[in-house]
Amino acid sequence: MSGNLFIVSAPSGAGKTTLVRLLLAGDPRIAASISHTTRAPRPGEENGREYHFIDVPAFQEKIGRNEFLEWAKVHGNYYGTSRRWIEEEMASDRDVLLEIDWQGAQQVRKAFPRAAGIFILPPSMAALAARLSGRGTDSAEVVARRIAAARDEMRHADEFDYVIINDSLPRADADLQVIVKAARLRYANQRQRYTSLFASLL
Repeated sequence: MSGNLFIVSAPSGAGKTTLVRLLLAGDPRIAASISHTTRAPRPGEENGREYHFIDVPAFQEKIGRNEFLEWAKVHGNYYGTSRRWIEEEMASDRDVLLEIDWQGAQQVRKAFPRAAGIFILPPSMAALAARLSGRGTDSAEVVARRIAAARDEMRHADEFDYVIINDSLPRADADLQVIVKAARLRYANQRQRYTSLFASLL
């Protein structure tokens, strides 16, 4: 497989969604993985765009057939990443990006040890708290729970290959693009991509 697999994780409020959206908009070679879920679609969501919406029996059947690269049950709903889709994309020399938490990242790395793990951190806990409070959609109690959860998640940053400090969106965006470019130039990828060239040189 000459394609790359990128795993992007971050605590809520670190800016992961914005950075991923900017990367995908500017780089057509990267495809975002669309997870399967058993939760009901929210208003405005479409099957196959935000998620592949399936029922619990169908999800469990896929688990039994080992079709998921990683899966978890969160707040009573199942979420899973298709193994076959990712393998097919990478075999076609396309890069794949997964937005998953550190637990899902651990599962993925077992199957794809060369996956590039990227963790996004806020510049400080104060900045994170300000971002979460500034949304204005959650109560103080909910914000406090999110901050506590963020601390737990950030303790796993050392399990990732790269860490981006999102203190400036343009700089963090540039950092993410540099990581993607560097991963594409790894020896194993280049040798697969330019087989005849390497055969003539080595």
